[in-house]
Amino acid sequence: MRYLPLLLLCLLAQGCTQTQKSLGETVKLALLGPDDVEVTAEQVEGLPYASMYLRVNNGQRIFVVLGFDENGQQKWITRDRTMIVTQHGRVVKTLGLADNLHEVSNLAQDPLADPLHLTDGAGWTRQLTWSAAGRFHAATAVSRFTRLQDEVLDLTGHRVACRVWQEEVTADGKTWRNIFWIDTTTGQVRQSRQTLGGDDVSVETTILKPAKS
Repeated sequence: MRYLPLLLLCLLAQGCTQTQKSLGETVKLALLGPDDVEVTAEQVEGLPYASMYLRVNNGQRIFVVLGFDENGQQKWITRDRTMIVTQHGRVVKTLGLADNLHEVSNLAQDPLADPLHLTDGAGWTRQLTWSAAGRFHAATAVSRFTRLQDEVLDLTGHRVACRVWQEEVTADGKTWRNIFWIDTTTGQVRQSRQTLGGDDVSVETTILKPAKS
């Protein structure tokens, strides 16, 4: 387990060499910088932690770094202490938002756990719990996957060939679609557009530097 914010604050206190200064500037960008940020390949590679772009509810895009990587889940921490938890590229929990996803069950059967062997029509059923407008909700969600046309993403200068999968989800009387861009080599979800708990919260992620497996 790794507690990143404390390490980052220590790095900010350093500044003796040009490399340290560059790293410090990247850290400031990750934790304190403006929204709608654009980072360079050098900044991404210079920071020794996994990183991604994040957009919530169609707001401005921010740059976040990985705070914890434990038990198969990645916990991404924003500068305002919001936490986005992902597993196999899927958002499975949020903390600190106005409306939050609390729990997703049956994650071991999520088709994203073995994405390079996904097939058209693959299905998945799980229980969701979330809050919206101060009210608690629970529902059974049923998914069906459909493969879309492959794409090549340009991620800070790196071209990444991806299989693109659409997930149609029905829960609580609503239907929505998630989209996942899966690296054809590693099977990692490099980009996604996801809706959490009905249409109450939307999240877009773009992994710039994946967590080491």
